[in-house]
Amino acid sequence: MAGRRGARSGRGWDAIPPRPAQDDSSGGELGSEDPERGTAGNRRRRGSSGGSSSGAFGSSGSRAFGSGNRSGAGGGRSGSGDGGRAGKDASERPPEPPRSESEVARDICLRQLAVRPRTRAELAKTLARKEISEEVIAEVLDRYDEVGIIDDAAFARMWVSTRHQGRGLARRALANELRQHGVESEVATEALETLDDEAEATTARALVDRKLRSARGTPDQVFRRLVGMLARKGYPAGVAIQAVKEALAARDEEAAEFADQIDADALADEATDTLS
Repeated sequence: MAGRRGARSGRGWDAIPPRPAQDDSSGGELGSEDPERGTAGNRRRRGSSGGSSSGAFGSSGSRAFGSGNRSGAGGGRSGSGDGGRAGKDASERPPEPPRSESEVARDICLRQLAVRPRTRAELAKTLARKEISEEVIAEVLDRYDEVGIIDDAAFARMWVSTRHQGRGLARRALANELRQHGVESEVATEALETLDDEAEATTARALVDRKLRSARGTPDQVFRRLVGMLARKGYPAGVAIQAVKEALAARDEEAAEFADQIDADALADEATDTLS
């Protein structure tokens, strides 16, 4: 009893007795010492680690992949559905009705006028080249005349002013250009009346002075070149010769001496007879 009491008070009845010492050479494995306990522990460790990893992969991982596949498939279905609807809307869109010949003619005229002002004759020529019928051309251009979109008189005045100031053209050259643009002779004459003899003489002298700064050669050669330049710009022979004579007289002594020998009236008459 004393022994039992001491055992109960020391280690307790449920204490595991110490393991007997074993030889290192005979048994170092846990399975050979306690096969039942060792295998159970190993099973628990393998089960817990393998089970948890496989469970995590099998449950959450598979769910993640599954949800991703479902969303991707749904996205694909959504995209194809939107594309199908867009294609369907485009196919169901009604075609634009064909434009009338008058609408085509008006568009052509507006594009031409957006570049620069044009006369009625220029627009009519362009429309005829685009195979617009004569009836539609007359209808469209008459309407543009009424509302002031085309105005040959205003075009002629603008042309005379800009070409005379910018290029120094005289009335004869300007009349020829207005005729090429289809401006009627009466309208052109009215526009050319804004230039008079005095304005032409002033412009001619300014052109000669500008060219004389860089002119080279004898006074006779310079004289002929400058008179020819003014003639090409439409100046009458008398105006051109007089402008060059005055410019040479103001240049130097040699040129002035040559200018004194020039008979402007006689040369002008000779030039007029040659042209006629």
